[in-house]
Amino acid sequence: MSREKIKQFVDKDSFQKFIITLIIFNSITIGLETSSAIMTSLGNMLLLIDKIILAIFVIEILLKLYAYGFSFFKNGWNIFDFSIVTIALLPASGALAILRSLRIFRSLRLIKNVPRLRFIVESLFHSLPSLVWIFVLLALVFYVFSVIGTKLFGTDYPHWFGNLGASMFSLFQIMTLEGWAEISREIMEKYPLANIYFILFILLASYTTLNIFIAIVVNTMAEVQQKVGMEGVEKMETIIQDENEELKKDIRSIKEQIIKLEEKITKK
Repeated sequence: MSREKIKQFVDKDSFQKFIITLIIFNSITIGLETSSAIMTSLGNMLLLIDKIILAIFVIEILLKLYAYGFSFFKNGWNIFDFSIVTIALLPASGALAILRSLRIFRSLRLIKNVPRLRFIVESLFHSLPSLVWIFVLLALVFYVFSVIGTKLFGTDYPHWFGNLGASMFSLFQIMTLEGWAEISREIMEKYPLANIYFILFILLASYTTLNIFIAIVVNTMAEVQQKVGMEGVEKMETIIQDENEELKKDIRSIKEQIIKLEEKITKK
C-alpha cells in the first residue's frame, strides 16, 4: 500500500473516531484497575484489553510514521502522541513500577483527537507569553504582602506569619478563599485595622489578577479562532482561483476547437 493511501486512511474521520473510542474505553478500564474487587474477578481480562489497545496505538503511530516520514515530528501534537505511547511501552516492573500508573496519560490523547479540546489547549499555549507576566505580577503582590504580614503579625502569630515562607503559604490559602475569615478574624482581635490588609490582598490577588488571567485567555481564544477562520477563507479563495484557472483553460480549449471546426467547414 502506498504512503498516500495510508495517509488518507489514518486521517479519515472514521479512523479518528475509532481511536477516540479506544482512548475513552482504555481510560475506563485503567480506572477499573484501581478497584481491588474488580481486579480479583476481571484483572486478567482488563490487562489483556490494555495490551490489545496499546498494540493498536503502536500500529497507529507506526502507520503515521510510514505515511508522513520525518515530517511526522514537525507537528507538536504528533510528538505528544509519540511520547505518550512510548512511555506506555517502557517496562513497568521493579524500580519502574510507577510507570504503570502513567498509562492514564493516554487519556490526554483526547486533547489532540477532539478539535474543541485541541483549540482550547492551543489557545492556552498562545496566551503563555502574556500569562507569564500575570504570574510575575502575582509573585510581586505575594512578596510585598508577605513581607508586610511577617513584620506586622509574625511575632504574635508565628504559625501563620512567622517567616516569609509561612506568610506566603498563609496568603496562598487566603487567596483561595479557604479559611481566610478564620485567620483574619483572629488577627483582627489584636489588630483591628488588619481587615484593610486582608481586603486589599484578596482584591488584588484573587479578583483583579484572576479576571485579568481570564480576559487574556478569552482574548487569545478569539484571536486564534479569527486566525483559523482567516486561514480557512484564504484556502477557499485559493481553491476558487484554481477552479477559475481550470475553467478558463477549458473555455480556451473549447474556443480553439470551435475555431478549428469553423475552418474545416469553411474549407469544405
